[in-house]
Amino acid sequence: MKATELRKMSEADLGTKLLDLKKELFNLRFQHAINQLDNPHKIADVKKDIARVMTIIREKKA
Repeated sequence: MKATELRKMSEADLGTKLLDLKKELFNLRFQHAINQLDNPHKIADVKKDIARVMTIIREKKA
């Protein structure tokens, strides 16, 4: 996910995107715990996407 794509979204859309990413992170961590995760690097990618979304939300509030 690119920051330019996120900047085009509204705050409500960003909020729903953030919730979706947090749910995805929870599921990935759960899969990793029971050794069913094929690509562990995906956890880091989702964390970075969450940070991007949170940064854009803070930019829009300022």
